Amino acid sequence: MGEQAAFAELVGRHGDGLLGYLCRTTGNRQAAEDLFQETFRRVHEKAATFRGNNFRSWLYAIATNLTINEWRRRKRRPEMSLDQITDCQDGGCSPLDTIVATDETTEPGYAAEREELKSRVRSAVEALPAKQRLTLIMAYYQQMNYTEIAAALGCSTGAVKTHMFRALKRLGRLLPDVPGGVL
Repeated sequence: MGEQAAFAELVGRHGDGLLGYLCRTTGNRQAAEDLFQETFRRVHEKAATFRGNNFRSWLYAIATNLTINEWRRRKRRPEMSLDQITDCQDGGCSPLDTIVATDETTEPGYAAEREELKSRVRSAVEALPAKQRLTLIMAYYQQMNYTEIAAALGCSTGAVKTHMFRALKRLGRLLPDVPGGVL
């Protein structure tokens, strides 16, 4: 029962953050839940091979590799959920919604503008190359430092800094009229 309790502790400690990360990277709650289950299945299978001191980075490396494989699969066989736009809206995993600053303004026009801005930011981030997108999501949403991101992506800290720089530069080009504080 000790192994089962330890595994439950890992899921309890890292589950919410990982599910949020997967929702943000996939934009689809169902796909995120499937990847979540597959990630922890692999963690359980490969637990004996873990040789490090940063479990979180190892966990995110597994999830990231599964996510990239999912993107490749989707590219080969595109599919679109009729609910995709709202899949993650209720579950708190709506991609990139928190990038757009919140304001207490309740004007009807403001709400529409804010939703349009969210959509534009979401589309711009989804247009980033995979490593840039993953770096941005891990840094902004998962609050991971560059060392943890490097471990999760299997690259150097310098490469992570480059990915982040290029991601922000590209977002600046894709969203020239968006205030700098929004990103």
